[in-house]
Amino acid sequence: MADKSDTAKGTGELAPARAEKVMQVERHDYPDLAPAEGKRTQAMRGFDPIYTDIVDYIVRCTHKIWDERDIGLIYSHYTHNCVLYGTTGTLYTREEVVRDTIQRLVSYPERRGMATQVIWKGNEDDGFYTSHLVTGTGRHTQGGPLGAPTGRMFTSRTIADCMIYENKIYREWVVADTTAILQQLGVDVQAYAERIAKASFDKGVVSLDIGENRHMIGQYPPEAEADTSLASTEVERHTLRWMHDVYNRKMLGTIAKVCAPTVQYHGPLMAELYGVASVIHQTLGLIGSLPDAAFTPQHICSNLCEEGGEKVAVRWIMEGHHLGYGILNHLGAPTGKRVQVMGISHFHYKNGKIVDEWRVYDEASMLVQVKLAQMADAKAATLSAPD
Repeated sequence: MADKSDTAKGTGELAPARAEKVMQVERHDYPDLAPAEGKRTQAMRGFDPIYTDIVDYIVRCTHKIWDERDIGLIYSHYTHNCVLYGTTGTLYTREEVVRDTIQRLVSYPERRGMATQVIWKGNEDDGFYTSHLVTGTGRHTQGGPLGAPTGRMFTSRTIADCMIYENKIYREWVVADTTAILQQLGVDVQAYAERIAKASFDKGVVSLDIGENRHMIGQYPPEAEADTSLASTEVERHTLRWMHDVYNRKMLGTIAKVCAPTVQYHGPLMAELYGVASVIHQTLGLIGSLPDAAFTPQHICSNLCEEGGEKVAVRWIMEGHHLGYGILNHLGAPTGKRVQVMGISHFHYKNGKIVDEWRVYDEASMLVQVKLAQMADAKAATLSAPD
């Protein structure tokens, strides 16, 4: 019987010498993450032989599709009926993903997306889940969805969560900080949101409302205990508990208990802030804009980190109404309109405390929702006005 360590190269067989040692992104260069002749180190039935582990898969195929412009790789890496949830709409077919990718790349011929970290869970039998934080840079040199080229550079963060089975992504959630790009390019954020809202309105969409939230039942206060059924480890349960306390119970002092004094915050609009007070202020500002919002975690996973400690990824939804002032400045004065926020957060714990938080949500998406609701109001007022 042949030694698998000799035959694994290029065949997709598992190399026992490094079995289940999955690469991490943070301290490694791209050639290390996606080696030219790497040996498989993780069981990945059905995946293309070139991939050594699940991190290699998501980093390498993303690089090939977006940076090398091999957009057609989507046909072998997405199912025909994949669902992609974005902050301003949902795509339901592989062909839509191909078209959307082409349009996003049209304006930025120089765009590059660098993997910042990948947090994952799963196995070849159940499938894999990856939460992939990308820092993208580029220059707006071609006309496209954002209008005439400005020639300006941009840097922004995006987190894409993918569910993957045997080489194909069948469900994906993408949260991009669109507003950061618009501001750096000098594009009018209000005009952009107006255009996106008008396109939806013209198709007959009058609201993105998905129903009453569960912030409270009747006149009862928020639930005292977090639902930790999504969690698989103690650090994941701890994360869900404190996030529930902060976002639903409004106990923002909890942040000072779970964060290290030197915590670094990497937030929307490319905010880079330091210290507990900054994290509290940014969180209070988000809640202040949507003070009745219910916070619901939808997925959580974690990995031990080569840098020490653990990293945790949480995908979440906030649903509420624009009833107050906060850090969502583009929304302006409170409108009372219903808003949904899809966000993803990554946390790095060391010695039991959070030393880094990456938080991504799309303020432009919320502005689109407000404008869409205002368009629906205007139409209703016109229809009900006496002749």
